[in-house]
Amino acid sequence: MGWSTMHFIPENICLSMGISLNSSACGFNSFCTLGTDQIPKCECPTGYSVIDPNDSMSDCKPTFAPQSCDEEAPETDLFSFKEMPNTDWPFSDYASFPKVTEEWCRQDCLDDCFRALARFFDGTCTKKRYPFSNGKVDVSVEGKSLIKIRNSNATADSSGSKKSRRSIPIIAGSVFLGSSMFLNLLLLSSICLYAFCFSQQKSKMIRPHQVLPGLNIRRFGFKELQEATNGFKEELGRGAYSTVHKGIIKTDNTETVVAVKKLHKMATEGEEEFKAEVSSISRTNHKNLVQLLGYCDEEQNRLLVYEFMSNGSLANFLFENSRPNWYKRLQIAFAIARGIRYLHEECKNQIIHCDIKPRNVLLDESLAAKISDFGLAKLLKPDQSRTTTGIRGTKGYVAPEWFRNMPITVKVDVYSFGILLLELLCCRRNYEPQVEAEREMILADFAYDCYKEGTLHLLVANDDEEALNDKLFDKFVMIAIWCIQEDPELRPNMKRVLQLMEGPVEVPVPPDPASSTTSI
Repeated sequence: MGWSTMHFIPENICLSMGISLNSSACGFNSFCTLGTDQIPKCECPTGYSVIDPNDSMSDCKPTFAPQSCDEEAPETDLFSFKEMPNTDWPFSDYASFPKVTEEWCRQDCLDDCFRALARFFDGTCTKKRYPFSNGKVDVSVEGKSLIKIRNSNATADSSGSKKSRRSIPIIAGSVFLGSSMFLNLLLLSSICLYAFCFSQQKSKMIRPHQVLPGLNIRRFGFKELQEATNGFKEELGRGAYSTVHKGIIKTDNTETVVAVKKLHKMATEGEEEFKAEVSSISRTNHKNLVQLLGYCDEEQNRLLVYEFMSNGSLANFLFENSRPNWYKRLQIAFAIARGIRYLHEECKNQIIHCDIKPRNVLLDESLAAKISDFGLAKLLKPDQSRTTTGIRGTKGYVAPEWFRNMPITVKVDVYSFGILLLELLCCRRNYEPQVEAEREMILADFAYDCYKEGTLHLLVANDDEEALNDKLFDKFVMIAIWCIQEDPELRPNMKRVLQLMEGPVEVPVPPDPASSTTSI
């Protein structure tokens, strides 16, 4: 009888536990180091403190106020970096910039109020944001991490204003104790009057109808949205992190139909952080993006108010009986591609959607397509996901790099668009287990097999449209195959995708997505 190894203890558990987001030796915002006794030790970076001192794997939290996103009063001079060589948090990336200098990387991190950490290695600058995950320190980890922290002598304006407000009653109390009875009564009356006026002024400052400085959208009160939706009675849709309700906002003599999204499991309960993210979303302006009209951040309630899209989601329209015709499907594909390109290349702050799919594409009264839920990835907790792997996105549309120790860039949206484009072309879901032939279950695999065999007509065997343009159909399938290449470097960016879709440019022959060796 022979013996075989079933399990073993790795030489460095800090490195071995970094395979996925859910397998970390330490908590969020902490890092793992290996002691001389081969036992992992969890520590907090400079500027951070442990949340639960009794938990050796507890998360860490910053001990300073976050950077303000107010463009009129930037705080770039109030922050500096703590350099940590041979350190990485591999599952916190949201953008990467090759061929840059470390100085550029540092300045870009200071200019980006959402960026909490930068990693620099071999001329590549990688953006990272809260929470940092799977932190590790080891000589085998190349490059350095630059943690952005507030300078010790720099305080947030908000804290200063609070101190000045607190000083008023303190001064008043000192005078009160050293005065005569008549003056005491007079002073007490003045204090009461001041407190009343201050409370009235404060209530006026946070009126739900007010447009707050720095945000070009309206702030609603929770009660106002509760009344507008008739107690959140009519539900338009439900997801893993939100429910959407139909509402009517009444202003003067007008009524506006809106969609009110109630968010659950937020990444942060902080009012300023939430408003900063909402501000970023509100600055977008494109005909192929659903418009954000307002928000609510009253107490623990976090709601977003969007324009109402009367024809619902593309998923309902594409996969139900009333499927759009061939040319309408092409128009929808163009609209989605233009919307994604805007998010990636034309926004002041680049936005990676992270969940491009038919349910996140809405149709208005004229069936014009608009992308929804863009920018929400920053607002959600890291464990909010529609998959079982703790990653962002929805099963079937998730790019392979989510499963690997690779930076997450705009190319994850390109991959998801490629899957969605195939669904639009073939008018079927990416995964259909009910089909007779097993090879047809996964549309992406079936599409490449058909392309390789020269039998692309099989993809639309159930589409009896005479208007189907075979040549154009073949071209768009080839574009989709390029988009779903497993290597993100080989996928075209959205600008290139649109050039291939719109122009007379000949599409190069796409390789097998699983073994790509060329690019376009």
